Amino acid sequence: MKVLVVDDDMICQRVLQLSLESLGHQVVMAKNGREALGIFQDTDIQMVISDWRMPEMDGMELSQAVRSIRKAGYVYFILVSSTRPKADRYAEAVSMGIDDFLMKPFDHDEISNRLRVAERIMQFTTEIRQLKSLLPICMYCRKIRDDGNYWQQIESYIREATGSNFSHGICPDCYEKVVKPELAQLAAEPPQD
Repeated sequence: MKVLVVDDDMICQRVLQLSLESLGHQVVMAKNGREALGIFQDTDIQMVISDWRMPEMDGMELSQAVRSIRKAGYVYFILVSSTRPKADRYAEAVSMGIDDFLMKPFDHDEISNRLRVAERIMQFTTEIRQLKSLLPICMYCRKIRDDGNYWQQIESYIREATGSNFSHGICPDCYEKVVKPELAQLAAEPPQD
């Protein structure tokens, strides 16, 4: 995976670089958010690990800028801090697009574990995107064809592919167009003895 490391502290950059490369990742470095944004726009980056506080665009501002750029895949964003964020700052960061947090000083095992979780989440988002964009669906009955050329109900297909369960309801349009006329027809029919 290609990881963009953003930190104005050269020692932190180097520690992250060595740790990430030892885990088999390709690392691109930036010393501040502005430089990182330029790299991000021109390079296929799957993950950003950014220091929270930096000159020339901090980690939160960079996260917002990254999220505003449409790219093909999901970009996982980890924010680095030397202190544990308070609950309100943590919530604010999550609401602004931060996926995870790393604390300084860095621990190689913690970095490895967080990257495994990130890879799993990114794999799921890729599968969901493919599921959303490549479904062969019958235009009449709405069944979906799976890889084995078997046609099944959309609910069954998605449940098998993602583990999602469904609850059913009636949308307002169908209620007006289908349910109301059926209820009216039932009310107009004479009772059967």
